[in-house]
Amino acid sequence: MNDNLINTYEEAKQVVSELGFLPLAPLFPEFPSLQSITNRECWYTDEPNDPWTWRTKFAADGVAAYGKFVKKKSILISKELFPLVQVLLGSEDSLKERYENGNLSKEALQLFDIIEANEGIDTRLLRTQAEMREKEKKKRFDQALVELQGNMDIVVSGIKEKHNELGEKKSWSSTSFETMTHWVQKNRVETFRGTKKEAKELLYKHFSAVTTPPAFAKFKKLFAL
Repeated sequence: MNDNLINTYEEAKQVVSELGFLPLAPLFPEFPSLQSITNRECWYTDEPNDPWTWRTKFAADGVAAYGKFVKKKSILISKELFPLVQVLLGSEDSLKERYENGNLSKEALQLFDIIEANEGIDTRLLRTQAEMREKEKKKRFDQALVELQGNMDIVVSGIKEKHNELGEKKSWSSTSFETMTHWVQKNRVETFRGTKKEAKELLYKHFSAVTTPPAFAKFKKLFAL
């Protein structure tokens, strides 16, 4: 990958395609993040070259899955690499099984059911339908969303802007979510049919080719390669 800073969404797409895995902020030593490969002055400008606006565009365009998949940090995983990552980081048990076994919170199960029934729902409406609008419930709401993303049950699907009667932007945009199953089907992401061992072998080959030794050591630990 070119070490020069990138300036456009199309360039960012190429980086995601090459690396397969791109954190929003620095996560592993000597491994790029969207922040590290873009100009800081372009962030939060709401212009076409604002990397902050790209993060959800990747997901909406089906280029990459986006969510807090690793260490509660926001990650972009390319459409091509995603099936391998899902095999290793996702759960084989259903949400109901995990809940009954004490491996999933009640709030996470509740939010998933609402998201599944309203694919692409934004966080404002989700909190309302979950009856978690109260300030004291916000922490549990946020934790449940992170829990579902960490298990790869849901993915950020985009953002929704709030407008007034004149169609003018009224406030900050709200993140929207959909189930991972829905995102995969919508974007025709192929399911990996091999074993976990085979998935590890393919990821080992991929990351050994695109990382330095310090970064590769972290990926080996993350995926137990």
